[in-house]
Amino acid sequence: MLRNTRQRSAIQGVFESINRPLAPTEVLQMAQAEVPRLGIATVYRAIRSLQESGWLTTVELPGEPPRYERAHLGHHHHFRCRECSLVFEVHGCPTGLSQMAPKGFEIESHEVVLYGRCQECVPAT
Repeated sequence: MLRNTRQRSAIQGVFESINRPLAPTEVLQMAQAEVPRLGIATVYRAIRSLQESGWLTTVELPGEPPRYERAHLGHHHHFRCRECSLVFEVHGCPTGLSQMAPKGFEIESHEVVLYGRCQECVPAT
């Protein structure tokens, strides 16, 4: 278990202030504003500890390295920007998924990932 240090507090603060899934390198860059000498190994240790405590959860997107977000969010989906690669939370859930399964199959869970361009990457018209 990682002690409650200045580094860990900075890392937790990043997850509390940014409302989207984050890659460890994003966490490092943002937390270094508070702890300039913070290293990536410390970020990974803190993420692992925060996962073990149930505070963080992993966001897995096909073909991508894992990202992490606060665990209290409940069921939701994600949007990945194809230009900047940032991932955002999508609230709401499509209905009728059980009707899409082959006859006699039972759906136990699902993941929906939307792809496109975020509002920062969409050209102004």
